[in-house]
Amino acid sequence: METRDIVFSLVMVMSAFALTYRWLNRWDVGDPVIVLSAMVLVGALALLLLSIEARLRRIEAQINAKERSLRVSVQSMEENVDRKLQGVVTRMYDLLEQLGKRVYR
Repeated sequence: METRDIVFSLVMVMSAFALTYRWLNRWDVGDPVIVLSAMVLVGALALLLLSIEARLRRIEAQINAKERSLRVSVQSMEENVDRKLQGVVTRMYDLLEQLGKRVYR
């Protein structure tokens, strides 16, 4: 969690406090329960957004790790196939050379 996220969460809570306090004091009927409820609601919303962001970052890290693992597996498989194919090609050239020698005899 970055400091920027914490600052934005605090700004959300303070703005909710100011908004509800000023709105309720317009008619001189300030109820502290409503102000506190609005602060808790906005705080919970901020925490929800931060937890969603943390979860997305964790999922992204897992996907990157799996991608790296898959890339390494594909690379090793490619090297194995290349080595086997090179052996087959060498064997084919040897057989063609032997056939060429037999044809000229």
